[in-house]
Amino acid sequence: MNRLIAFGMLLASGAAFAQNGQYPVGYGPNPKLPEPEKSLIPTVNVAPVDVWKGDAKPVAPAGFTVTAYARDLAHPRWLYVLPNGDVLVAETNAPPKPEDSKGIKGKIMQMQMKKAGAVTPSANRITLLRDVDANGAAKTRAVFLKNLHSPFGMTLVGKDFYVANSDAVMRFPYEEGKTAITAAGAKVMSLPAGPINHHWTKNITASPDGKFLYMTVGSNSNVAENGIDKEEGRAAIWELERATGKSRLFATGLRNPNGMAWEPKSKALWTVVNERDELGNDLVPDYMTSVKDGGFYGWPYSWYGPNVDARVKEGRPDLVAKAIVPDYALGAHTASLGLTFYDGSAFPASYHGGAFVGMHGSWNRKPHSGYKVVFVPFADGKPAGPPQDFLTGFLTKDEKAAGRPVGVAVAKDGALLVADDVGNTIWRIVPAK
Repeated sequence: MNRLIAFGMLLASGAAFAQNGQYPVGYGPNPKLPEPEKSLIPTVNVAPVDVWKGDAKPVAPAGFTVTAYARDLAHPRWLYVLPNGDVLVAETNAPPKPEDSKGIKGKIMQMQMKKAGAVTPSANRITLLRDVDANGAAKTRAVFLKNLHSPFGMTLVGKDFYVANSDAVMRFPYEEGKTAITAAGAKVMSLPAGPINHHWTKNITASPDGKFLYMTVGSNSNVAENGIDKEEGRAAIWELERATGKSRLFATGLRNPNGMAWEPKSKALWTVVNERDELGNDLVPDYMTSVKDGGFYGWPYSWYGPNVDARVKEGRPDLVAKAIVPDYALGAHTASLGLTFYDGSAFPASYHGGAFVGMHGSWNRKPHSGYKVVFVPFADGKPAGPPQDFLTGFLTKDEKAAGRPVGVAVAKDGALLVADDVGNTIWRIVPAK
């Protein structure tokens, strides 16, 4: 009874919030956008690492239980759930990119990333987690794939298992139930990389019919300051036809797309995107959006549709004129990375079909933003209300990061799984019994 009351209160407050249209600043389908701010010295406000102590853990809404599904991982960034329920975790970090940290600004950013717990050697492996014990932890842990190159996205089509390394898409033979792949992989497609490789994470997903693969490639800079020639094939989502190996740019102007998922009602591809920095505390909102074939989303020439970025030396008014306004803003500098639509049955009906977004957390904002997982309700294939905090507590009272959420996935039993790359933990959230 208490659980039902708690859920009722949660739903009632969410409904009232949506009815009054009270979206937080920088969120929603029509975000309020301030004027850009100019500053010689950008805001640098990284939350220093102070990882979880003892039994400390993130906080979910009333009526949910949080447990550590797996601890002591090596910078777990991304998750993928196989059809048999096995959970794959990409333990990974950036590859060497010597030209990305050149100059004073590059060195400062490297120091700040170290402070944030982001500078650790890449384990270059994918770990398999299987089943759940009485404490909510995985019963089995095994190295599924090793000797990869900064792996991130994963997807399975039939017996073909694909991994998006930082520089290429690799294909491996998969056998259901096996806890390891020992066969050598085959390179299917090269991905933009090189000595800068600023946004190194590459995600991958397959179309529902399995005919196509889609890969995200982030930009090589904040706003093309390294030269537009260094951005060839980047800030985009690529499409690869599996049968022929033919590839093409599917959508462009996406500064740093990460999470991708197929919206269950419309069957459209959606992505979350990290927008540009250094225009003020409340610009530019990260966002999630349906992805239109051939669509251009502004970067680097404009933000949130037609808002021209004056920092880009060579403007492209022709491209700005057709820049697509994203579907839903997710707040400035939240570093929204993870995206999954809830397709399980364990959660209350209000969560069914909605989106969970993993927000890794800001460095270019005071006060901090992100450092949490939010839920966005959907109806008829579109966002249908303000975001709701779902998993919080990653920031301590003194503004230190006990963890930072990245990838999110729905387990076969309907639990929500969250990869915490600073806490080196996979969190599992289920309704309380």
